[in-house]
Amino acid sequence: MTDTSSRLPATAGNPAGDPPGLESSKAEKGRRKKYDPREVGLAFLFLAPSLAVFVTFFYLPFFKLIGWGTYQSERNGASYKSVGTKQYKHLLVDSVVHRQGDFWSGLVHSFQFVLLTVPAGLVLGLLLAVAAHRRLKGIRLFQAIFSSTLATSVAVASVIFFFLFNPSVGLVHVTWVEDKRWSLFAAALPSIWQNLGLAFVIVLAGLQAVPDEVLEASRLDGYGPIRRLTRIIIPLISPVLLFLTVILVVFGFQAFAQIDVVTGGGPAGSSETLVFKIFRLNQDYGAGAVLSIGLFFVTLIVTALQFGLLDRRVHYDN
Repeated sequence: MTDTSSRLPATAGNPAGDPPGLESSKAEKGRRKKYDPREVGLAFLFLAPSLAVFVTFFYLPFFKLIGWGTYQSERNGASYKSVGTKQYKHLLVDSVVHRQGDFWSGLVHSFQFVLLTVPAGLVLGLLLAVAAHRRLKGIRLFQAIFSSTLATSVAVASVIFFFLFNPSVGLVHVTWVEDKRWSLFAAALPSIWQNLGLAFVIVLAGLQAVPDEVLEASRLDGYGPIRRLTRIIIPLISPVLLFLTVILVVFGFQAFAQIDVVTGGGPAGSSETLVFKIFRLNQDYGAGAVLSIGLFFVTLIVTALQFGLLDRRVHYDN
């Protein structure tokens, strides 16, 4: 038999000789979809409450904060004068270029705090969730214990660890708070402990969505626990891990109570994160506003980089 499909002539309405179905699909793609005005109005009506909340509690304060950054404090906050963008250049750009100043040192300490808290909380939370994702009698009790850190506030957790590692009255007599090399680690311990509960709950929810047939098939194929974790479980819950990583990084950049309670920013400013430095400028609203804007854009850039880099390794179930 001879193939006659390749001999089909091109018609006037289809000069390329494409099949009829392909021609119609191209026409549909090229034609913009028209929405019913009533549907558009109804969509905006449903979005109006959320837009009102965002405008009132985020956008308006944010733009006012940008405006406050153009005023420089005089006489310890007794008066302010408008300096335009000069203060932004001095406190942000010059601080980064010359690697000195409050913004640069606070940014370095914030990144160090994130590196201390995020990987530890992510890995430990993942391991606890995998260990507790079993059909055993009484496993619910252990799941409740592992997630119990979520019920503790940051201030309470910081006070607990402050007395736990106090060199005078603590159960563990160490001088981390008084040592520049260990002060930031001492302040990071409450966050690591709290991140365990959050990471455990989120990862456990992701594990419960993994089909049991997939795990059983991997066992039959001879996959051991480590290989099953790295080759099967982590790829399947990678969207959950991406979300968790972003959340923990944002929490790390916003850390304040841990620093204030455990170290107070000391010794000699060795544990002052960017948020703590903003708090220390409470009498200088202009400089505090500038550092706050800088922190916002740093967090925004880091979050965008996480989505851009880590999203390539995320496996979405289509």
